[in-house]
Amino acid sequence: MTIRLGYQIPNFTYPGVPVENLFDTVAAQAREAEASGFDTVLVMDHFYQLPGINTPDHPMMEAYTTLGALAASTSTVRLSTLVTGNTYRNPALLAKTVTTLDVIAKGRAILGIGAGWFEREHQDFGFEFGTFGQRFERLEEALGIIAPMLRGEEPTLEGKWYTARGAMNHPRLRTIPIMLGGAGEQKTFRLAARFADHMNIICDLDDLPRKVAVLKQRCEEADRDPATLATSFLVTGMVGETAQEAAELSASLDDNRRARAAVGTPDQVAEQIQERILNAGVDGVCINLIRNGHRPGVVAAVGAALKPLVTA
Repeated sequence: MTIRLGYQIPNFTYPGVPVENLFDTVAAQAREAEASGFDTVLVMDHFYQLPGINTPDHPMMEAYTTLGALAASTSTVRLSTLVTGNTYRNPALLAKTVTTLDVIAKGRAILGIGAGWFEREHQDFGFEFGTFGQRFERLEEALGIIAPMLRGEEPTLEGKWYTARGAMNHPRLRTIPIMLGGAGEQKTFRLAARFADHMNIICDLDDLPRKVAVLKQRCEEADRDPATLATSFLVTGMVGETAQEAAELSASLDDNRRARAAVGTPDQVAEQIQERILNAGVDGVCINLIRNGHRPGVVAAVGAALKPLVTA
């Protein structure tokens, strides 16, 4: 499994769109992406809007409910989170959830998963946050339950954080691919080498070549051929009809997001993605258009510019 061209929807603030029409706008983006050559549509797994996009009180739709509705609104694109926060769900329940999504979508689900990081969500919703190390301990244990369940096995585990006693997972169509997301060279990359079919790298563009090299090293340490672990990179697209319009859009980004952004017309963004992402050895790209992706035609224009990069 590999994602060559993914469209991520992280923003649900659409001026002039009432709440009752909110999902219609989301579904329209997914269908436009599907028609424009994107192979995957992804949503964030958060309960509040993230810093750098908007304030926490802005709309944020629950991920798996949204993906289930998108399964009925699309026909070919694969569907995933980028990525599920492991701390938000019991792992056996998560395996059941994504397997049900796969059945509804007729084999189009991907399990994207990471350790979780947004502390305020944990505090406000009553989820245990713990330390950085504890969250990765939990993720490793969770994958020891989830991965077998996705293969149709019935795992038993008495762990420090989680318990499963022959957990069954029916109905299921197939073994659902697992994608890890993040940039941690010691923990995330090691887990990806052990468990994942795909690694979505999230980091500053300047750091990407080194991250690719380290991920290959982690695969070799795990006695895995690096070529068997597909990769993609999450980039923020600040795309306008003119370079000036794109620059005006990018002015709203904080420094962290600007370091992970491609700015310009669709063709200029495509050039940046080729030079800074694909030429770094990454197999594919996931792009979000947080400021204007909801406007009809924007996703299609970006898809037309990017598709030749990943289908040549």
